Amino acid sequence: MGIATPAIAASDAAQRIADHFSSVSTMSGEFVQFGPRGEQTGGKFYIQRPGKIRFNYEPPSGYRVISDGKSVVIDNTKLNTMDLYPLSKTPLKLLLDKRIDLSGRTVKSVKEEADLTTIQLSDRQVFGNSTITMMFDPKSYDLRQWTITDPQGKDTTVMIFNVKQGVKIDQDLFAIDYKRNYKLNKPGANNNNR
Repeated sequence: MGIATPAIAASDAAQRIADHFSSVSTMSGEFVQFGPRGEQTGGKFYIQRPGKIRFNYEPPSGYRVISDGKSVVIDNTKLNTMDLYPLSKTPLKLLLDKRIDLSGRTVKSVKEEADLTTIQLSDRQVFGNSTITMMFDPKSYDLRQWTITDPQGKDTTVMIFNVKQGVKIDQDLFAIDYKRNYKLNKPGANNNNR
């Protein structure tokens, strides 16, 4: 009979997977994203830890999501809007941290199955009810997908494939145009381009 172990006692195998993922300093590849209403988009992604990520959504989506290690911006080039958040206040921080520590208080659950190891992280004090759930291949230790659940319980899932690890990434990809963000969001700016 299986005994449910508390998340704090995450197995060595799960910690090895987390350590392997943490040891991959750069990765790039393609992604498919499923939104809370079943909407589907895709594109290319780039990760450099700690803290940097970029998603280029393919047309017709006008979205780009960029983190430069301090801030995350959701840039909608179609609507000409930019929403800026501190990285430290988004669950993406847990994905992009230097190390994923499964002994800490951020671990909500670890589920180990033959073909998937699922690690759910959250930090109530920082992200409220938001969580990030990462799914890894237990044999190759590769990250397969993650799901961010927002405070309203809505899920956004990102599946990644054609992943290359240890790649050299142009640092300009992680640059946020703070000037443009300021222009678009300064008081009195007319953001309605319709």
